[in-house]
Amino acid sequence: MGRTNPGLVDLVGRLIADGPKDRPPLIAIVGAQGSGKTTLARAAAERFGAVQISIDDVYLTRAEREAMAREVHPLFVTRGPPGTHDLGLLQELIDGLSAAGPDDETRIPDFDKRGDDRRPVGDWRVCRGRPSAILIDAWCLGALPEDAAELAEPINALEADHDPDGGWRRAVNGFVGGTYTDFVARFDAVLFLKAPSFDVVLDWRCQQEAELLGVDAADLPAAERARLAGFIQYFERITRRMLVGGVRADVIVKLDRNRLPGSMDA
Repeated sequence: MGRTNPGLVDLVGRLIADGPKDRPPLIAIVGAQGSGKTTLARAAAERFGAVQISIDDVYLTRAEREAMAREVHPLFVTRGPPGTHDLGLLQELIDGLSAAGPDDETRIPDFDKRGDDRRPVGDWRVCRGRPSAILIDAWCLGALPEDAAELAEPINALEADHDPDGGWRRAVNGFVGGTYTDFVARFDAVLFLKAPSFDVVLDWRCQQEAELLGVDAADLPAAERARLAGFIQYFERITRRMLVGGVRADVIVKLDRNRLPGSMDA
């Protein structure tokens, strides 16, 4: 993902400084896949003595998602969309970190994306003491639910082929407007890194995958790019909505195609 823009790190520092003094400020760093939100959260955590937690690390376990697939809709077996995260576990983690003493140790969950399941607790990283702030990077926090009429028609092949009656997208929308809205209401600030369009998300996601594989983005196999193009369809509806204003955020930073920040709305 490259080096984090120092101005964005400074911005997170100001949000921390403006937060409450009696507990670690709780700040969400939000953006589409590949926008650099995790990289920014990690850089800010290191600089300011905060802790970074990715919502990707509190996915429901594979067994829990398989149960959702049986009981609610088959598409819930795939991690990522609202409804596939363990927000209860994340809230317990936030509460524990906020109350931690100098010698306390808090284990931060870790999810194995290759194995598609949560790693054993013994493999989780440890945060010692009480952090200066808690930084949660998440692609969907702050998203606003859609009206029922907006859910009527599928927006991509995934929805057309696997959710023709809209049951999955209605359920996801219910999570957005319910538990996820309630959860993000507890945050002290939400910073939204706004992509220039949904069209760049596939390129950004492919760059991420290429880095993981240790190859140049141009050398990413066509089959892998096609797989990622299919995967981001799970995120497309909500991401597009957030990009046209369907998001509640305290600060919005507009990014260009190279993830460089431009104008800022606060």
